[in-house]
Amino acid sequence: MHLNKEEEKMYQGEYGITISKSMEILVALGDIYEAPSLVDISSAQVSGVSYKTIGEAGLEYLEELSKNEINLVNIPSTLNPAGIDLDNWKSFGFPKEFSKKQKRIVEAYGKLGISETCTCTPYLIGNVPRLGDHVSWSESSAVAYLNSVIGGKSNREGGPAALASAICGKTAMYGYHENENRVATTIFDLDIEIAHLDYGTLGYIVGREVGDGVPYFKLKNKSTNNELKSLGAALASSGAVALYHIENETPEYVFAKNDEDFKSLERISINKEDILNTKEKLSTTSEDADLVCLGCPHASLEEIKEIAMFIKGKTIKNQLWICTSINIKASSDRMGYTKIIENSGGHIVLDTCMVVAPIEEMGYKNIGVNSAKAANYIPSMCGLNAIYDNFENLIKFK
Repeated sequence: MHLNKEEEKMYQGEYGITISKSMEILVALGDIYEAPSLVDISSAQVSGVSYKTIGEAGLEYLEELSKNEINLVNIPSTLNPAGIDLDNWKSFGFPKEFSKKQKRIVEAYGKLGISETCTCTPYLIGNVPRLGDHVSWSESSAVAYLNSVIGGKSNREGGPAALASAICGKTAMYGYHENENRVATTIFDLDIEIAHLDYGTLGYIVGREVGDGVPYFKLKNKSTNNELKSLGAALASSGAVALYHIENETPEYVFAKNDEDFKSLERISINKEDILNTKEKLSTTSEDADLVCLGCPHASLEEIKEIAMFIKGKTIKNQLWICTSINIKASSDRMGYTKIIENSGGHIVLDTCMVVAPIEEMGYKNIGVNSAKAANYIPSMCGLNAIYDNFENLIKFK
């Protein structure tokens, strides 16, 4: 792989051992995937944040890395969700030792110059690349949204690779950074209009079908950004989809459609029965949820408003968490939505999500979600039951 003079200096250690080691990671990845060069990136989004997923070894690595390197990262960079609400972990009952180690992880990232705002929806809090920008993002749902809805360019990076990119401001030029790899591989026709929950269900179906392919959707209705967020999250969890196209909606669909092989692509039809059957399969119990977790990916202000208006003036019977970023909660506070939710017995939980939080240690058994991604992961990552449905059906009142 070709390196320019500046990159050679970085690789050889002229700017310090941390930059040199990070360049080694990027060059090794580039060699594996036969990248011709590195490319400058405009932002990074780093996973490997929850203590539940990276453990003691990850904590030790990050603290060692950040010991003598202060504000090394000079491009906009954000973190994936942590395993706790960083400010309110005690009141929510997160385990004490877990929480202490989790805070040390985030603090280590902060010393490196990465924003300590933990969210899987960085595009809702200002980390918004422009059309065609090269970036290095690692959260699977965020990568799908970035590539598909925004039109930025990123591979589905691992946490160490995204961290190395944040430190160096570069990534290897391969995969979805190259236009020839952004064309559709399978066409999906829907013969029905779909509602919000159905986007996640559709994504789960198609992700299993295409694996790491690039699906092209022909839908009968116009999608909202929240629905596209849900679609991409499910595509990335049941498969490894990092890019999709929707006819007349996403920015690169014309480019995909004009590919000379487009007309010969396999076409698959999805009907109402497919959607209904998959909805049922994503629930592992018929019992009511003792904890309803909404915001996977993290809830937008519009989603919080919708929930608040639904529960306003009522008292919730089960526990309710709405997961989001500290930025979105600040807006919710000002709009009065947070007070409505708390008056009804619910909570807005920051920095974390139900999948990477240690909810299995907190006395819960049945988790209600309106996210196909969460329904897919909760049984395997948490060992708990998942109930997949609209939030209006999941929330019970006294």
